[in-house]
Amino acid sequence: ISLGIAVFPDDGGDADTLLRNADTALYRAKSEGRNQYRFFEPGMDAMVQARRALEIDLETALPRQEFDLDFQPIMNIASGEIVGAEALMRWHSPTRGTVAPDSFIPAAEETGLIVPLGEWALRKACTAAADWPAGLRVAVNVSAVQLKSGSFARSVISALAFSGVPADRLELEITETVLMDESEAVLRTLRQLRELGIRIALDDFGIGYSSLGYLRRFPVDKIKIDRSFIHDLGNRDAAAIVRTVIGLGAELGITVTAEGVETEVQLDILRGNGCTEAQGYLIGVPSTAAEIQRLLKSRALHSQTG
Repeated sequence: ISLGIAVFPDDGGDADTLLRNADTALYRAKSEGRNQYRFFEPGMDAMVQARRALEIDLETALPRQEFDLDFQPIMNIASGEIVGAEALMRWHSPTRGTVAPDSFIPAAEETGLIVPLGEWALRKACTAAADWPAGLRVAVNVSAVQLKSGSFARSVISALAFSGVPADRLELEITETVLMDESEAVLRTLRQLRELGIRIALDDFGIGYSSLGYLRRFPVDKIKIDRSFIHDLGNRDAAAIVRTVIGLGAELGITVTAEGVETEVQLDILRGNGCTEAQGYLIGVPSTAAEIQRLLKSRALHSQTG
């Protein structure tokens, strides 16, 4: 539930003005995520208008082919081999320039545009992975809106069939917010996909309130330690949390991936604690489909000849 609040007489002297300003505050609250409330503030109109303009541009961006995917490699720490890559959505707007996902994904979710956009991303990511060396996985981020749409499982199956990529090479990354409302429809869809052999990863692990509870209620194949903990590995508390998560993954038979790995020191600490995989600028920067294909093929050839 999201709420927009306007107070008489500061925010309006009549019912029409109060309702309009409360609606503006509600729009702002919704733009900031679930279960938010906002009081109307002067200047909020301009922010809401900017958000609405963004949504209008979003509606035409997909048919105009303004979106693309970059891919960031994921490495097995023990072997040093690249085991896959995560697909990262990019919006190259002719008027706005390159728009950060943090700016447009929430708007796409609020308007429902994330459903067709997500279907496009799935198909494009799987099509790219079809040209990678056998066995390498592609990870795609999925939102709660997609999972609740009722057509998500069909779109995943369609993307796999279109690309010819086996189900066990696809990894769907979800955040804790996907599981927070304990929607039976969402859990049923995730279980159905796991039964097909698709891997489920819990992204940004550790920053929510009930991470361990989610692992108990829904068995995932991978947990990805949030980059904030990796950045602070020099901090005793952060390092203890990382060690605990790695140990938990080992006990449960879950792959543990560290996000945001940028230094050899961080990688050495993760290796010493038995972390399974690493992702970050040290491993490889996000690259175009063509660039990642060349990288993956050259690494595969090197491992064969090495």
